[in-house]
Amino acid sequence: MVYSHQVLDHFEHPRNPGTVSSPDAVAQLENPVCGDILKLTARISQGRFTEIKFLAKGCVPAMACASALAEFLEGKTFAEASALKREELVGKLGGLPEASTHASHLAMDALTALVRSAAK
Repeated sequence: MVYSHQVLDHFEHPRNPGTVSSPDAVAQLENPVCGDILKLTARISQGRFTEIKFLAKGCVPAMACASALAEFLEGKTFAEASALKREELVGKLGGLPEASTHASHLAMDALTALVRSAAK
């Protein structure tokens, strides 16, 4: 499979990998079809994601989507985070092959779960 430069860059040099200590919000999801796992942890201050990290296990696009999402979310309000569209995330990666779009769906589902966790 051929991946864009951006996908490979996020895979080879992930942004914000790891976990936030004492997180204010946590989301962990698994794709039951392929087994990809994504965990997001975040620290929040005044309605913003001030620190966000991810742990991902899966294919190259799953890792790249998680990295791009974590990079985008840092400093964003819940409303700004919720406004992100899947197509925008894929665009930040220079596109994904059709067979790899499941990775962007997992990232967006994790984002939704993280915002819900943060709003509690």
